[in-house]
Amino acid sequence: MVSVTRDGKHPTALDLLDEPRPEQLQIAGRLDIDATGLLLITDDGQWNHRVTSPRSQCLKTYRVMVAEPLDACIIGKFASGLWLAGEKRRCLPATLELIDNTEALLTISEGKYHQVKRMFASLGNSVIRLHRLRVGSIELDSTLEPGEYRALTKTEIASVNTLD
Repeated sequence: MVSVTRDGKHPTALDLLDEPRPEQLQIAGRLDIDATGLLLITDDGQWNHRVTSPRSQCLKTYRVMVAEPLDACIIGKFASGLWLAGEKRRCLPATLELIDNTEALLTISEGKYHQVKRMFASLGNSVIRLHRLRVGSIELDSTLEPGEYRALTKTEIASVNTLD
């Protein structure tokens, strides 16, 4: 699955939905084709913008598994903001919490192209598995199987509306 509205090569996340007016739906913060986890879909463009705009500081938390062992010294590098190849500005500060020597929780507030993978690559490591756990205060529902979905609660929707 890819997290775009239309794709000529792959089925999309929207193909999984049994909802009226699927052509009006948009994905709020895409996932890479090999990433898993929380995907938000909306028909509200302003709400989508609040989720995805770096100005809103909507935090996204990922569980990351990497190929090479992690050293605690990189926590400060993420907190300072990493430089990514081809970018004019360094990434906004991120929070890295080590789980073990190859897994970590990473929280970022922006969503540059392949940002998480590029952040680890800038430190000589590669991401093996990437799973989004949270967007803002909206957490992935642990009762859902991959490909299943549910409507957000009014509280979850409102939590994004207060990000401005």
